[in-house]
Amino acid sequence: MSDDTTQPFLFPAIRRKKITADFDGGRITSDGGVLLLAAAERRMGLADYLARLIADPRRVTHGVADILRARMLAIACGYEDADDLDYLRCDPGFKLACGRLPDTGQDLCSQPTISRWENAPTLREVIRLTYALVDTWCDSYAHPPIAVTLDIDDTVDVVHGHQQLALFNAHHDERCFMPIHVYDAATSRPVAIVIRPGKTPSGQEIRAHLRRLIRRIRSHWPNTRLTIRGDGHYGRPEVIAWCEAHDVDYIFGLAGNSVLHRLLEPSADDVRVRRADARAQSLRGYAEIRYGAKSWKKQRRVAARIEATTLGLDIRCVVTNLRGGNAEWLYDAIYCARGQAENLIKLHKGQLASDRTSCRLDL
Repeated sequence: MSDDTTQPFLFPAIRRKKITADFDGGRITSDGGVLLLAAAERRMGLADYLARLIADPRRVTHGVADILRARMLAIACGYEDADDLDYLRCDPGFKLACGRLPDTGQDLCSQPTISRWENAPTLREVIRLTYALVDTWCDSYAHPPIAVTLDIDDTVDVVHGHQQLALFNAHHDERCFMPIHVYDAATSRPVAIVIRPGKTPSGQEIRAHLRRLIRRIRSHWPNTRLTIRGDGHYGRPEVIAWCEAHDVDYIFGLAGNSVLHRLLEPSADDVRVRRADARAQSLRGYAEIRYGAKSWKKQRRVAARIEATTLGLDIRCVVTNLRGGNAEWLYDAIYCARGQAENLIKLHKGQLASDRTSCRLDL
């Protein structure tokens, strides 16, 4: 920060009292909220915990925990670029938040130190950091919960360079990553985030991610009932079969086809007739069937939401191994609640700038 001062501005005395306007406010900060964030971080011990997972063979002034803490607090305060640390490193608020005195304490790390460190972790260390997020989420519960619902979804992360794993996605018409986000439906806390190529994940890839995630969660909570919730492209045959084989509940969107529509035609016709009789703009109905796709080895429970309007018929289906509840409860109360995950992804990208993936390397 600049230590420049200006000359005081003198006003006429009033009742023999000298009046001076002095603009030398000393060392001040406009980011007072960083101290609250620092208190929360230190209570969790997050920076120290993550620092223990990363080797630091360098002989440097700033340790990994100090670098992590400064970087996390800067991003949380809206300074997502490493360049911002060139100015924030002298900010009295950030120095106090990182455990240093504002005037006599050593300045924080600068942008070159941040950039060198962000490219230093190995693949094994990045994997350990990913598991650390899962562990931190599990530790946020005072006691193992009886049941947890996990929302899984991916999002577009547009790139503007030649980053590794960046692919052209025809749907989004952009070169991008497609990171997978997993959130706890009850608390809205992030559970896992995996950066990956800019294409729709295959069934084998989703199964592999879920296998590692569920194994880690069950190492903390062996008796907790887990439910995976996602849209249609996560309901792949490999994923459904794996969930059933490992006692994991699921509810996934299911794309419509001629066979499904034929099985649902009696219920759909009933909804159409009731809407016409009531002369309503729209009318909803629900149905439940047993359906087996060609890629499935058995029939499974399918719940359908059928909506008749003046414009025609709209049918949406979900497939699940949940045993309780009717079709309306499964679709409206359970499946549609996954829309909150999309809001959480927007918050993650908007408030933490998690889509600022400008590094050339994918680690």
